Amino acid sequence: MELTVTVDIFSGRPNPTITLKGGEARDLLQRLRPASPLPRELRVSPPSALGYRGIVIEQRDTPASGLPKIFRVLNGSLLGPRLAQRAADEDFEDFFCGSAGPIHKFDLGAKFPSFAAAEIRRAREALKAYRWKIPPFPVRPKCPCAPLYEPKWWNDGGQRQFNNNCYNYSTNYRSDTFAQPGLAAGAMYTALTCASVRPAAMRDDLIDAPGANNKCPGEGHLVALVIAPGWDFHWYRKGRNGFWSHKPGSTPVTNVDNSGALIPDPRTANRGPYTNFCTFMVVMHGHIKIR
Repeated sequence: MELTVTVDIFSGRPNPTITLKGGEARDLLQRLRPASPLPRELRVSPPSALGYRGIVIEQRDTPASGLPKIFRVLNGSLLGPRLAQRAADEDFEDFFCGSAGPIHKFDLGAKFPSFAAAEIRRAREALKAYRWKIPPFPVRPKCPCAPLYEPKWWNDGGQRQFNNNCYNYSTNYRSDTFAQPGLAAGAMYTALTCASVRPAAMRDDLIDAPGANNKCPGEGHLVALVIAPGWDFHWYRKGRNGFWSHKPGSTPVTNVDNSGALIPDPRTANRGPYTNFCTFMVVMHGHIKIR
């Protein structure tokens, strides 16, 4: 028996993944047996939010009874194709991040289990307050040079969605590589800080515009860089209607923040663990190259 286990937590970096085999895999699936159906109002996909979005389990062999080949664990619930159940172990995520949990197998340093555990707690509380009814998105043009807001094009449930991250979306540049700032220029960031990611993006020919103050440029379009200190980066882009949208990692493009509210300014949006606002930057269409 073999499982691929992914913590869906990052936006710019690839999510961390491990493989569990034999007894460890069987123990995990035993904890995740479907126990009881979810109430109808909870049978929904989690929002495309920043920070923790669940633990994704992929069964590499014949799927266990009652579980699809790929499913997600979020706040003690099991979500997947024809699956909307509470897990037998509703505290599975706490076990996962505990002292004997599988999270210690991830090669992300001694602080990662604490970071993940804190994110699980934050996401649990955030979902309780999330505004599930998304407000109308204004259509009146304010930034005519900005890319169209075309979520369906990015949210194909396949290669475009899964292999392009926030950096791809913000620059409107599909690379299918989960692009990393500076990689195409041979000068990728060396730390997950504003001081390292911002110059890496400049090497990709993005233009630093710290004084933009949320105003549309005369040419190109405005993007914004934020950081989860020491863990990850994230990018937003300003649309033609003056509001912002973003793509958290491999999840769908969205035009709301972690509270389910529209984003008039990323500096004041609910950004979850991405607490450092770094800068505004300008993308000149056709001038950049990312990988």
